[in-house]
Amino acid sequence: MSERTRIGTTVLGYPRIGPDRELKRVLEGYWSGRVDEAELHRTARGLRQDTWRELAGAGLDSIPSNTFSYYDHVLDTAALFGALPRRVTELDLSTTDTYFAAARGAQGAQPLEMTKWFDTNYHYLVPELGPDTTFTVAGSKPLDEYREARALGYETRPVLVGPLTFLLLSKAAEGVPQDFDPLQLLEPLLQAYADLLRTLHDEGVQWVQLDEPAFAADRTQGELDALSRCYEALGELAERPGLLVAGYFGNLGSALGILARSPVDALAVDLVSDPSAVDNLAAEKGVQDKEVLAGVVDGRNIWRTDVDTALSKAATMLGTAGHVSVSTSSSLLHVPYDVEFETGLEDRLRGWLAFARQKLGEVVLLGRALHEGTSAVGEQLDAARAVVRERAAATDLREPSVRARLDALRPEHTRRGSYAERAKAQQASLRLPELPSTTIGSFPQTGDIRRTRAAYRAGRIGSGEYRQAMRAEIERVIRLQEAIGLDVLVHGEPERNDMVQYFAEQLDGFAATEHGWVQSYGSRCVRPPVLYGDVSRPRPMTVEWAGFAQSLTDKPVKGMLTAPVTILAWSFVRDDQLLADTARQVALAIRDEVHDLESAGIRVIQVDEPALRELLPLRSSEHKAYFDWAVESFRLATSGISDATQIHTHMCYSEFGDILPAIEAIDADVTSIEAARSRMEVLDDLGAAGFTRGVGPGVYDIHSPQVPDVDEVSEQLRRALRAVPADRMWVNPDCGLKTRGYAEVEPALRNLVTAARRVRAERGTAGE
Repeated sequence: MSERTRIGTTVLGYPRIGPDRELKRVLEGYWSGRVDEAELHRTARGLRQDTWRELAGAGLDSIPSNTFSYYDHVLDTAALFGALPRRVTELDLSTTDTYFAAARGAQGAQPLEMTKWFDTNYHYLVPELGPDTTFTVAGSKPLDEYREARALGYETRPVLVGPLTFLLLSKAAEGVPQDFDPLQLLEPLLQAYADLLRTLHDEGVQWVQLDEPAFAADRTQGELDALSRCYEALGELAERPGLLVAGYFGNLGSALGILARSPVDALAVDLVSDPSAVDNLAAEKGVQDKEVLAGVVDGRNIWRTDVDTALSKAATMLGTAGHVSVSTSSSLLHVPYDVEFETGLEDRLRGWLAFARQKLGEVVLLGRALHEGTSAVGEQLDAARAVVRERAAATDLREPSVRARLDALRPEHTRRGSYAERAKAQQASLRLPELPSTTIGSFPQTGDIRRTRAAYRAGRIGSGEYRQAMRAEIERVIRLQEAIGLDVLVHGEPERNDMVQYFAEQLDGFAATEHGWVQSYGSRCVRPPVLYGDVSRPRPMTVEWAGFAQSLTDKPVKGMLTAPVTILAWSFVRDDQLLADTARQVALAIRDEVHDLESAGIRVIQVDEPALRELLPLRSSEHKAYFDWAVESFRLATSGISDATQIHTHMCYSEFGDILPAIEAIDADVTSIEAARSRMEVLDDLGAAGFTRGVGPGVYDIHSPQVPDVDEVSEQLRRALRAVPADRMWVNPDCGLKTRGYAEVEPALRNLVTAARRVRAERGTAGE
C-alpha cells in the first residue's frame, strides 16, 4: 500500500431525491416555470449538503461525492466530457436547459434513448457517439461538488462512471457507419479522464471512485483487453488521486483478475450478488497491495444484514488483500431513505428492514467488528442476530393453502390454443379495423384525482363518495376516448397510485410503505412494496372498475393488470425462498383476476410485463433458467380462458433483442413495446426472430413533453409497417399517460388516431 490514507468503511453511493422527494418537486417546478434556476440549484445544494452531513454523522471513514444528479449520472458523464448530441447543444439554451433537453427533449430535438441500468429499475440515458465525437473536460461538476463539500469540512471521494462502462452503455448515433463501435473512442476518452484526474489531484482530492458494473455482464475478449489498457493507462498516471474501481451487480469474471493485476489502488467487490469473489480474489497476487472494499451490505434490497455471514465473507479476505474495509454491495440509490418513517408498518416487519440510513449503521458496525474485534460491538451484533433469527422463525409467512395450490400445478395450466385459432376468434368477437388504435392504460392523474385518493385513504371521505368520484372520472375518460376515435379503450386507472403498489395493497403477503420512495429516473419516483410472505388474492382487485367502464360503451375496454415478473422486479422481495416460487404465487393471484375479468365481460385483458428484461441475469449462462420460470409465470397468469379473449402485454425501455425468445414464448396475442426513442429499431429484431403475433410499437414518446404531429406519427407507422404486417400492427403511445397532462395528451392522441386513419387510407383499408 502507498502512504495514501485508506478509504475505510464507506458506501458506494446514496439516494439523491431527498427524504421527502424534494428533488422531484423542484425539478417539476422548474420545468413548469414555477421555480427559477436559482431555486433549483439552491435546493440541489441543500440535498447534497444534507447527504454529506448524514454520512459523516453515521461514522463512515470515507464519504462519496458527485453522486447527486439532476436527472441521471450517465447523462452527467456525457455532459462532463462534452458528448451531448449536437441537436441539443445547438438549441442556444443555457447549460441547465441543454442538459434537460437531452433528457426530456425540446421542440424539434428528440431526447436521448432511455433504458434500464443493468438489472435494476433505475433508467439511464443512452449516450450517442460517433467517429466525430470529441471528448474534453467540458464541465466541472465533480470538482465543484468536491469543493462544496470541503468548504463544509467534509473530505470526499468523487464518484464517476468508469470509462469502459460509459462506452459499453453508449450507442452509435443515427447515421453513423454500421461498423462503428463506441469502444473505438477509448483512447480519446481516456485522455479526457486523465485530464480530469490531474485536475482533481491538483485540487487535493485523495481518492476517486470509478464504477465499472458493465463487467458483471458477459464481455468479449476485446472488451476485457480494453479494460486492461484502460486501467494500465490511468493507473500509471504520475499525478492522480488514488483510484478505487467498483464492480457490482454480479460476478466480474475475468475482469476481476484484470483489475487486481492493474496499477489501481483499491477495488470494491459485490459480495452479496457474487460471494465467489472472495475465493477469486484470493487467487490473485496483485490484490495483496490493494485495499479491497468488501460489499457485504446489500445496496439493492431492504432486509437486515445477517451480520455473521457478512463478517465471515469480509474476514476471509483479511489475509488476501493489503487492507479490507466494509462497504455496501452497490450504491444505495436503489433503496429508500429511512425505515423509521414507516410508522404504518407492523412493528415486527419494520424491525426486519434496513433502508439507506439503517444500512449506514450496518456498514459502520461491521467495519468496527472486522477491525476492532466482535467483543467491541458485541451488544449491537447480538441485537442484529436476534432480528435475523426472529424473521427466520416466523412460520406465519408460509401459507399452506398457497403451497398446496402450487403443488397441484400441471403443464396444462400454462397452455392456450394456437395463436392462429385465437386470432380468428378474437377478430370475430372484437371486429377491429386494420391498425387498431389504443393506449397503454393510464390517463393523466390530475390533482383532483390525487386529492380524492388521499382523502379516502385518510378517512376524510367515505367509500361511497370515493367510488362516485372514480366512476365520474372513468366516464369522462371513456367519453374522451370515444370522441378522439380510439378503437380499444381503457378506463384510465384513476384509482391506482402505481402499477405494482396498487396490486400489492390488495394481495396478502405484501406490505406498502408510505415514504419508501426510490428514484426511477429524473423526477420519477416509485414506492416498491415489500413482499414478505406467501402471496394470495383475497378478493377481486380491478373487476368493478373495468366492468363499469365496459358498461358505458360498445367499444371494447381493456382490463389492466400487472404481470408477475414486474411485480417482483418493482418490489423488495423476500430472500428466503427461490424467486421462481414467489413468481408462481403471484401468477396464481393474477390468474384469478384474469378469469374474473373475463367472467365480467371484458374481452381484452392487458397483463403488463415491462420488467421482463430487467430481471434478466447479466450472465448468459443463467438466461435459460430465468426464462423458464419467467415465461411459465406469465403463461400461468393468462391461461385457462377463452380463445376469444385477447391477451395484451406491454414492455418498455429494454434491450429487446436480449429477450426476443421470451417475448415469443409468453404467447401474448398483442405485445406493445417502446419504439419511439429507438426509431423502431426493435421491429427489425422482431422480424428477424420470426415473431408472428400482434405488435404495438410505440409511435410517440410520452416521457417527452413534446406533442407529435400527424406527419411524424404517420412516418413512424410507415417505418413500422416495413417490418410488421398491417394485420398484426397496433397503434399506441409507447407507455402509459399517467405522468403527462391533458394539454399534451389530447392533441397527441388525436394526432395518433388521425395518422392511423391516414395510413389506413393509403393502404385502401380506411373502411375496415
